[in-house]
Parts: sequence; C-alpha cells; structure tokens
Amino acid sequence: MTTDLYIHESDQVYDAIVVGSGITGGWAAKEFCERGMQTLMIERGRVVEHRKDYVTEGKGPWEFENRTKVDNLLTEEKYTVQKKCYAFSDMTKQFFGNDKDLPYSTEQGTGFDWIRANQLGGKSLIWHRQSYRLSDYDFAANKEDGHGNDWPIRYKDLESWYSHVEKFAGISGSSENLEQLPDSEFLPAFEMTAPELHVKQKIEQQYPDRHLIMGRTAHLTQPTQLHLEQGRVTCQTRNECQKGCSFGAYFSTQSSTLPAAAKTGNLSIAPNSVVHSLIYDEKTQRVKGVRVVDNDDLSTREYFAKVVFLCASTLGSAQIMLNTKTKSFPNGIANSSGVLGHYLMDHNYNAGATGTVEGFEDEYYSGRRPSGILVPNFQYKPSLYKQTYVRGYGLSGGSHRENWQSNANQQGIGANFKDKLSKPGRWRMGLHAQGEMLPRFDNYMALHPTKTDKWGIPLIHIDCTWSENEKLMMADAEQTAAEMLTKAGLTEIDSYNSIETSNPGLAIHEVGTARMGKDPKESVLNSFNQCHDVTNLFVTDGASFCSSAVQNPSLTFMALTVRAVDYCVNEMKAMRI
Repeated sequence: MTTDLYIHESDQVYDAIVVGSGITGGWAAKEFCERGMQTLMIERGRVVEHRKDYVTEGKGPWEFENRTKVDNLLTEEKYTVQKKCYAFSDMTKQFFGNDKDLPYSTEQGTGFDWIRANQLGGKSLIWHRQSYRLSDYDFAANKEDGHGNDWPIRYKDLESWYSHVEKFAGISGSSENLEQLPDSEFLPAFEMTAPELHVKQKIEQQYPDRHLIMGRTAHLTQPTQLHLEQGRVTCQTRNECQKGCSFGAYFSTQSSTLPAAAKTGNLSIAPNSVVHSLIYDEKTQRVKGVRVVDNDDLSTREYFAKVVFLCASTLGSAQIMLNTKTKSFPNGIANSSGVLGHYLMDHNYNAGATGTVEGFEDEYYSGRRPSGILVPNFQYKPSLYKQTYVRGYGLSGGSHRENWQSNANQQGIGANFKDKLSKPGRWRMGLHAQGEMLPRFDNYMALHPTKTDKWGIPLIHIDCTWSENEKLMMADAEQTAAEMLTKAGLTEIDSYNSIETSNPGLAIHEVGTARMGKDPKESVLNSFNQCHDVTNLFVTDGASFCSSAVQNPSLTFMALTVRAVDYCVNEMKAMRI
C-alpha cells in the first residue's frame, strides 16, 4: 500500500463510506471496492502499516525493561481498564486505547470493562482469532424461549457467506458434523497434545452428548494459493500474535482485507478522523455523509457518500447514531423504535476448573500453539436447558506443562531447587466456561447528559449487569467443569466462579445496541443490516446482534458484513438506494 491512499480533505461524493477499519470495516471496504465502488474508509486512530509498525515483533521478554510488564505509573495513568485484558503487556500496549483520552461512565454500582484498539486495523490486530459459525439453534433461541426478539435470519441465509469469508481469511479446524456448531471451510486443524487426546477420550466416553474438539482459529496451518497471493504464509506457532504478525499467518485487516481493497484502486482512507455524527437530509430521508473531528488538532470536516456502513464497534456505532439528532429523529437517527443502545450483551466467561493429568512425563509440545480445545455448547436447545436457568455454555481450555513461572512461588532454595525450575513440571488442563448472556432492555448504553470527550462528543454511559440467569449458569459451569475433569481422571482439581467480582466487557464480545428484527417497532435494522428508518444506512458490526449465542462472534460479523454489502450494491444498481 502507498501513502496515496490516505486523504484529509475531500469534496468527492463516494459510493460508500465505511466507518471503522477493524474486522467488519476491513471486509466492508474490500467487498465494496471489488464491486467497483469508490470507497472511503474512515478510521479514528493512527495508521498502522503491515510489518513496518509491528515494533515489538520478534523481541524477547528480556529485551523489555520490565520483562514485558507495563510500568505501574504509566498503567495507572493511561491503561486502568486496558490492563485487565489478557493480551495487554509492554509488548502490545501500542495497540490498545488510552483510557485517559477515551473516558466513559457507568451507572453507580455497576461496571463495564471496555477494551479498545483505535488504530487502522482496530482489534483485528489483537483479537483471539477463534472463529465459529452460529447454528439454527442460535438464530432461533430467542423465539424458542421468549428472551429477546426473533432474529430475522436463519443459518441458510448466512451459510454461503460464511464459506466466502472463511476461504479468504483461512480458518483451521476439524469437521465434526455437530448440529449445534456447523463446520466451516477448514484448513487443517492444530494438533492436540497427548494429554488432551487422553482427556477427550475419557470425556466422550463419560458424556456421549459432549465432544472435545480442537479450537477453530483464523490461522494459516496450510495456506492455499489464495492466501499466498495475499502475501501470507504458514503460522509459525509463536503465539505472539498480538504484537502483529509479519507472516500474515493470522487474519487481520492489515494482512488480508485492506491490501485486497487497496489493490482495486477504489479505496481511500481517512485516518485520525473521529466521526462525530451523520449528516441527514430531511427531504430525501437519507444520510449524505459524516461529520468528523480531527484526532490531533480537533479541526472539523465532512465527507459525503451515497451509502454509509457503520462498522465502528457495538458501542461506537451506537454512539454515532445516538449523537445524530435530527428533526425526524430527536432521540438518535433510525431510532423510531426506541431500542437503539439497548440489549447490550457480552459473553459470560466467569467459571471453570483446572486439574492435573497424571503421567505423560515423556510428552511435551513443539512451539506455542495459538489455539486451544473446545467442548461446544451441550445445552443448545430448550429441551437440554437446566431447570434453574435458560441457554447454555461451551467450555474452552487446553493443557500445558508447568515451568519455572508456574513454580516460581513454591518454597525452595539452593541448587536442587534451581535445577527443578529448569525442568518441566506437571501436566495441567483446564475447562473454562463460555456462557451466553440474555438480551435485556435494561442493559444499555446511552449518551451522558453533561460530559463530553476532548472531541466534543458526549461520553458513552453504560448500565450493564449480570442477571440471575448468568449467575446460576456460572455456578453450574463451575460444578460441571470440575465434575468432567474428575470423571476424566484428573487430580488436584481447582475450580472457580468469579462472576460476582467480574464486570461484563472483558470477554471483548460486546454485541447488541442496534439489533436486527422483522418489526421496525422493536428493532433498528432489517435482515440485511439496513436501518428500517434510513435505507442508505447500514450497521454490520456486533451492534446488530439479537442474542449473543455462545460462539465467538467475529466470524458472524464478517459473514453479515459481506452479505449486507452484496445486498446494498444490488439495491444501488436497481436504483432503490
């Protein structure tokens, strides 16, 4: 890519504006550009160039002043929320948002940990890359048990689009023919360790309704010609992905969709452009473009297009819409239903268990596998629900051998203790809940009535809590995980349930706030992610979800986005938009 892509001022009327450059924004830009549409991608943060700006890639922990720990004073000044993310360290902090400059508020007595990555590529640079399709059971769950509104789509509507994005992105995994977890277009799966294969056999013997499979992840285990043409090669199993990967071995905007969009000659990018609101024409009842505030000097400018795709994140897209107040939409654009900002959800990752796998002292692993194992949701339909709560959870995890870090807190002194620390310890294996959060109107985000950020935009105010259903689910998940490990023969089992001390948000799977639906009176978007009220405005990120399901949502973000672009372009050609 060249600097010719980047613009500042422009009086061009683009075919499409895409707000956001993360997973959904990258896909939207690629699909529009490849269909011949002049496309402007707007990113609020800085430019991050593939390879060039992965400044810590390849550096060993000993090359960091505090051995990858972020300085405490810096953390307290800038990263009070971001530090809670599993991927945050001195190796990766450059890809995380600055909490000091990006404030938000929460309702008294509640909390929400919002992880942000405001740069070109967004969270596609630091995501965990787990990639799963939703099933018909997921799309039908709200209708079946009465929680939330019915999704306006079913699996068949997305099936071919899942295949489209999977072939391009590259998803490793194994075909299992499970009705609750449809198979993808797979590259070869990563291998399980010998203890994992042993535990798999034991669990599947004890629980015929449960399956232990290798996680499905957006890594190139065996690149196809399509991937090689993108300049991407085989995963090196370094598991240093959040530093950025010059091999392009995991899917990101930088490694995959952005180069494809740029290759067409139809892409322009406006970095450091914070979208304040949308420009709405009362006469045509269409959006005309966006108002932005410069990230650095706070100057204002406008960009114009025939259609606008919001891909700014579940909270970011809703913020833009709520801040677009017009005569027709005094409570936020496309909000005639009054549900914009509501039904905020995250995944419930708050319980599990870990135990010791006896034996296998002569086994170890090569490299650092960037994926784990998964027990897919085994309570995926009402007939399988527990009596005390609805919906279900999956169990993710994996095995490892203890090392010097694991044993650092053990008592000891002298040469024998030092020698012990240099040798592999016990095999440990964990199962950790990935639970669903019910859609509830009372879980919401709104604009703060008095406080604004440095760009003059009202702060997001969040009121989101776990319900009794989520708490009962985690109590069961703790007990179930421990029971499964026990029946698989593990010993020294430790279990946990942290839901009372954990805020929503840290799963980094927030969805909802501008949900899809058949009825404009109770939803913001139709079945193609198009606003009911404003036909040239689309929202294709997590905001569009009607329920959280159990699976990691990113693959569905991708599929929904490319389907929406295809629909939008066809509607534009037919002069209906």
